[in-house]
Amino acid sequence: MKTIQRNLDIVNNTNDLEHLHTFEDFPIFMGITKKDQKEDKKNAMSWWISKSSGMIQLSPLIPLNELYFDAHAAGEVGKIWDQHHTSFSNFVMEHKIKKVFEIGGAKGILATKCHETKSDLDWKIIEPNPHPIKNSKAKFIKGFFDENFNHDLKDTTIVHSHVLEHIYDPHTFLKMLSEKIDNNGKIIFSIPNMEMWLKNKYTNCLNFEHTYFLNETYCELFLKFYGFKILNKKYFMEDHSIFYSVEKREKNSLFKLTDKNLYLKNKKLFVDFLNFHKDLIDNLNKKIDENKNEIYLFGAHIFSQFLINFGLKQDKISAILDNDKSKQLKRLYGTTLEVDSPKILKDRKNPTVILRAGVYNEEIKKDILTNINSDTIFI
Repeated sequence: MKTIQRNLDIVNNTNDLEHLHTFEDFPIFMGITKKDQKEDKKNAMSWWISKSSGMIQLSPLIPLNELYFDAHAAGEVGKIWDQHHTSFSNFVMEHKIKKVFEIGGAKGILATKCHETKSDLDWKIIEPNPHPIKNSKAKFIKGFFDENFNHDLKDTTIVHSHVLEHIYDPHTFLKMLSEKIDNNGKIIFSIPNMEMWLKNKYTNCLNFEHTYFLNETYCELFLKFYGFKILNKKYFMEDHSIFYSVEKREKNSLFKLTDKNLYLKNKKLFVDFLNFHKDLIDNLNKKIDENKNEIYLFGAHIFSQFLINFGLKQDKISAILDNDKSKQLKRLYGTTLEVDSPKILKDRKNPTVILRAGVYNEEIKKDILTNINSDTIFI
């Protein structure tokens, strides 16, 4: 597999990257698979920081056709994600829109929620792995929004949710959008609250798909530079997502970072993240060795892959638990662990569950204790 080198800072194109840390042999896909383990691909996940801009970024990058060879159902299961989609759809529909072009719309969940408000809304989606949900009214285009894209976006509102952090070159992406839409055209989007995710040590913050630290400072800098004025901004939960609606204006602005301490601040955030997980894994492994009950790991996703890469012992883990039925009875990519439903905990005596799923921890814990097994022990 030929990877893509990113040798310059993606903020200001300077050659001043400092190495932070490399996770060796990390699975390139954060989903599940039915294939033989021999077919799993891994690569070094190397993180760098720009001394001038403070941007944390990944290099090398995985080719998009390898990274997104299949969908992995992120953002589709759970009350919090449903609340996010509902809240964001309400945010979208606050604007007077006639035609929508959604970038990376996955199964069309957002479009379907917006169609509940305005059933005749013209909604198109470009998505590399389209799997439309039942009764979706959106029209799907299989592909990427890249230099080969040639559809007319005039008189169209652009929408995307948890997409911008996946873009390898935000300059090229935003420049394309700026060129393709009319003056006063609108873009409405949601991004993860990466500042809070990294502060809270969430392992879904930075990975092979989230290849740069897109916090509010950098996001708003990019927007301003390409002539987008922020019309509205809204937080979904304290530590989940940020909604933006922006409007294209005629002139771009100067590209200038005003915070001179971003290098030190962001480097500390990343180093604290590493040290926290090294201590956490030492603690979890001791508890695994001492535990005499059945042990499970929650989350057939990046959360579990990170813990395993940090050194979590797998020999006593019976299975990975996940609420997504489409993941069950399959294997977490890059590991030997099979996926099962949390319902298997029912009638087990004091089962132990390793739970490190970021903002979703409490939702998962409450569901298991209330609906499956109140004697479950979480570590």
